[in-house]
Amino acid sequence: MLIHDAPGSPPPPAEPTGAARPRDRRVTAAWCGIAAAVLVLVAGELVAAHIDALGPLTSLAWDYVGRPKSATTPWAGFLLALVGVATRVRVIALAAAVGIDLIFVIIRAIEGRLFTVGNGPTIVLTALAVLAAWQWSGERRRTALRAIAFGALLILATKVGEIWLDITAWACPTVLDPYAELADHALGNPSWVVGHLLDLAGPVPLGVVRWVYFELPVAAIVVAVWQLRNVTAGVWPRHHLVRTFLALGLIGPLWYVVFPVVGPVLAFGPQGHGLELADVWPDIVPPLPFSVGPMPFDDITPRNCMPSLHTAWALSLFIHSRRGPLWLRVGGAFWLVCTLIATLGLGAHYGVDLVAGAALCLTVESALREPDRGWDNHRVRVVALGVVTFATTLLSTRYLAPTMADYPVLSGLALLGLLSALAITFYLTWFAPTRKSAKAERALVSSTPR
Repeated sequence: MLIHDAPGSPPPPAEPTGAARPRDRRVTAAWCGIAAAVLVLVAGELVAAHIDALGPLTSLAWDYVGRPKSATTPWAGFLLALVGVATRVRVIALAAAVGIDLIFVIIRAIEGRLFTVGNGPTIVLTALAVLAAWQWSGERRRTALRAIAFGALLILATKVGEIWLDITAWACPTVLDPYAELADHALGNPSWVVGHLLDLAGPVPLGVVRWVYFELPVAAIVVAVWQLRNVTAGVWPRHHLVRTFLALGLIGPLWYVVFPVVGPVLAFGPQGHGLELADVWPDIVPPLPFSVGPMPFDDITPRNCMPSLHTAWALSLFIHSRRGPLWLRVGGAFWLVCTLIATLGLGAHYGVDLVAGAALCLTVESALREPDRGWDNHRVRVVALGVVTFATTLLSTRYLAPTMADYPVLSGLALLGLLSALAITFYLTWFAPTRKSAKAERALVSSTPR
């Protein structure tokens, strides 16, 4: 201190600014996230080697130089990443990805292998990440890397999800389908009803809902790109669809090992490979049994029904499309309706799976929306009601299934009433006109000089 106070001495060094500390924390968080992703990928690869399955790192390597397991996911992640770069870079990157994919397609055709795409976007996305990290700077670099991170997370989460599905089959030798089918009597056995109607409708409606069911990432990217369309101008939304999708993909699959279910088309239908209880789906509803218990199943079929993540993702897509233009709102509603029809009509889920998936979506969405608002009484109320609805669905299906089948009207009204209460509370908390007025009033108060 005395030296700096002496005449002619240089001024003291500047103290670190407040802006530097948050930036350092963001850098630290980014490196921690990268380390966590690498750890999960390596752990998944080791588990895959143990259970003789396709590991996430191997699957990722196929996206670069082999035959991608999914043609949609690499392109979905790549298109999401492009929202963070300038138009000129988007055009060049898109052309490069299409060109590389075309080369791989020609090589596969010459060698007589099956057609697929996905190598090009994976390679170009990696090159784009390296370019942004090493060549760009400032806000341009931060925006690009943030969007690239979202795209890469979408791809990596899918890779990890694939090995997790294999783990559910390996870790759960028995499944709880008899309980789910019995509890579904309270909902009118919707999988049998919708499956039968879809058979009567013919190949065109069946083809439409099947495509919608398997190409959910296409609609998700459309909504996400619309929400993130202004990020290159520095306008990042505080909450968007990608956050909800990733959170649901992280939380939902954990319940597959708690409540393993394979679906009616496998447990009660023609695709059970001899392990089904009866080949009756969707023509005949099984009669009420004298007793109920877990049933054994093979060690390769994923136990990925409870909760229905297709329902959760489609519902989140519908919710996030509500603030968009008319074409986006119509598309979101169409995708939700077709997904619900497909989950039941294709025999992939029971009705109770859909109830649990909807409850999970509304709970996670309520926990993530409007982060600046904090955990006030309204958020706590809707999240608590969502947890109660989700837990009630699983517990009643597991321990009260015979009672639900014996008293279907009362049980169905109770279960659907609880879900309806959650949906109404969610709407009143986040979308009702009074909610918008209160939000505007808080913004006015916060902007008033004091």
